Amino acid sequence: MTEKKLTGIRAIAFDLDGTLTDSAVGLTQATDYALQAKGFAPAGKHNVTIWVGNGVDMLLTRALHHAGAQVTDTLLNEVRALFDERYATTVKTGSNLFPHVKETLETLASHNIPLGIVTNKPTPFIAPLLKQLGIAHYFSSVLGGDDVKEKKPHPSPLYLTMGIFGVRKEELLFVGDSRNDIIAAQAAQCPSVGLTYGYNYGEPIADSKPDFTLDDFADLLSILDITSMTKVEQN
Repeated sequence: MTEKKLTGIRAIAFDLDGTLTDSAVGLTQATDYALQAKGFAPAGKHNVTIWVGNGVDMLLTRALHHAGAQVTDTLLNEVRALFDERYATTVKTGSNLFPHVKETLETLASHNIPLGIVTNKPTPFIAPLLKQLGIAHYFSSVLGGDDVKEKKPHPSPLYLTMGIFGVRKEELLFVGDSRNDIIAAQAAQCPSVGLTYGYNYGEPIADSKPDFTLDDFADLLSILDITSMTKVEQN
């Protein structure tokens, strides 16, 4: 753990799957249901955790290619509809918070630090998941994959979050678990934290060179100078 601390941070945004929530089981159940309904072999949890991160359509495209399918728009749309049907349930039954997430969010919120989510997850599934896990009330901004024209690793969701919170790029910390998160933060020129326990295509998150690499979500509290962080007014 480094002794260096981040100063000047006025808001924090988080990725969702692989950062706050261990969603692999629910994603795998929905993916495998959709594949098997179309006559393909299931993908399995190991593969899904490697493929996740670029939105559901890319996850399913990778799964179909792995199953030997010739991926067409029609097939992808059919598989996506089957996925959505099942994931409406498994997003809640197959997801859990990673260790120390809720306690850390509570500490940050108790200091009036604005918190947001920036995820490529389809927007309709986000609110039910946050409610199920009991963390919805911590976030005053939530951007899903359907809320932006360009998903991560494009920086536009982070620019939008800066505007919502009324902060400059150096004042927004972005916390994620995959190279998409770190690339987006670097493109937006905001500081970043990479978590080692999430889903990153089988690669070490340190390879993406985040400003901080942490093994435990609670370690966020050790790198932030919380006493100097002041509440910002949202636009």
